[in-house]
Amino acid sequence: MFLIYSHTTCPRLQYSCNFIFKELLGIDFAITIDSEEFKNYEGVKINYSNQQFQFSTFNITPHSLLFETEIKAQQINCFENNSCKAFFKITNADFAFDIFAATFYLLSRYEEYLPHTKDMYGRYAHENSLAFKEGFLQLPLINIWVKNFVTEIKKKYPIFNIQCSMFNFLPTYDIDIAFSYKYKGLLRNIGGFLQSPSLQRIKVLLGLQKDPFDIYSWLNDLHQQNKLQPIYFFLVAEKNSQYDKNILPHKDAMWQLIKQHAKKYLVGIHPSWQSGDDEKLLNNEIKQLQAMAEGSSIHHQPSTINCSRQHYIRFNFPEGYQKLIEAGITEDYSMGYGSINGFRASVASSFFWYDLQHELQTDLRIHPFCFMDANSFYEQQFSAAQAYKEMMHYYKICNKINGTLITIWHNNFLGTAKEFEGWKEVYEQFIGVVSREI
Repeated sequence: MFLIYSHTTCPRLQYSCNFIFKELLGIDFAITIDSEEFKNYEGVKINYSNQQFQFSTFNITPHSLLFETEIKAQQINCFENNSCKAFFKITNADFAFDIFAATFYLLSRYEEYLPHTKDMYGRYAHENSLAFKEGFLQLPLINIWVKNFVTEIKKKYPIFNIQCSMFNFLPTYDIDIAFSYKYKGLLRNIGGFLQSPSLQRIKVLLGLQKDPFDIYSWLNDLHQQNKLQPIYFFLVAEKNSQYDKNILPHKDAMWQLIKQHAKKYLVGIHPSWQSGDDEKLLNNEIKQLQAMAEGSSIHHQPSTINCSRQHYIRFNFPEGYQKLIEAGITEDYSMGYGSINGFRASVASSFFWYDLQHELQTDLRIHPFCFMDANSFYEQQFSAAQAYKEMMHYYKICNKINGTLITIWHNNFLGTAKEFEGWKEVYEQFIGVVSREI
C-alpha cells in the first residue's frame, strides 16, 4: 500500500489518487495528515505537501487546485516532459509536475465548466480545449504520465512492483438509422424518392435487393469470428425530427432487430436529440428500449438498461451527466467529441465521473472513445485509407499504455451506400489486426 501525506484531506485529492492508484495501477493507498504515522510507515511514502521531511520520501509539491472548492480559471503553462506535454510544473521534487492536480484537471473536464464557446450543435467546442490547443488531443496523456510516474517511483523504491492491466478493445455501434429504405412507411419513401430519385430504393422496397444499411448479419459473423463482445446503442425516439431519423420504435422490424441483438450482445440507449430539450423523454426512451430488449437470453444483459451514449454526442457539464444519473444510467460512453477524433478527457481508461458542482465522485462510470467514423469522414474529411491509419494510431498508443480502445461505427458506414465505399473493408481489416493482439 502507498501512504500519501498531505496537510489536509479533500475530495479532489481522494478522487485523483483513487483513479491513479486503484483504477490504473491496482494498488491500495491511504492519505494521512499525521506526520508521525507517515514517518513510521515502512512502505512507499509520497509527500504531497510543502513540508520537508528528514527521512526518505517521494516528494511532489502540490498545486493549489485540489485544495480549492470553487471553479475558476487556472493558469496553465504547458512544457515538454519525457517527450510529451505536462503542466502544473514544480521544482525541487521527485516528479516534474503535480500529476495529481493535472490528472484531476483533465479527468474532471474542469475547463468545460468555465465560460466557453459552443459549436453549432450547442456542445463544448473542441477548439476550446487545452488538449487541442497544445497538440495532445490524439494522446491518452494521463496514461502516459502514470507510466512515467511509476518509472520514477521505482528509482526511489526498487521493490515497488505492479501488475499492469491488459490492453482491451471494445467495438461499439450507434444505430441512428437502422435501415435506409425499408420500414419507413409510404410517405417517407415517396418524399425521399422525390428528393433524390433512386432505382436502388425501388429495388429494395420490391424485395429485389438488400437494404444498404442492413449489415447486421455481417457484423455478427465478424464478432463471432474474432471473439468480440460489442455494445449496440439504439435510437428509439417516439417521433422523428431533424436529427432523429430512425425507424420508429412501434415498428415490428425495430422490435425484432433490438431483441435479436439483446440476445447476443449488450444494448444501450442512444438518447434522442429531442430528449436533450425535453427531460421526460429520456426516461420514456429507456423504458421503450427495455421493453424491446426483454426476453433476451444473454447472461450479462441487465434487468434494466443502464448504459448510454448521447446522440450527436450532445451533452454539457454538469447537467448532461446529472440527467443520466437521475434516469438510472450507470455507464456512459459519450466521452469524446462529435467534431474531431481524439481523447477528450486525455485518457484511455474508464473512470468515475466527478461532479465539480457538488464536489463528489459519483457512481456514473465514463467510458471514453477516441475514434468515430463520422468524425473521420464528415469533419476531418478522411478517405477510408486515411481513416485506417488513424485507427491504427489509436490502436498502437492504447496498446502501448495498456489502455482500452473504444471505437464508434454506424451501420450505414459499413453497408453498400456508394459514398462509404471502402469503409467496410478497412474496418474488417482493422478488426483482424486488433483481434490478433487480444
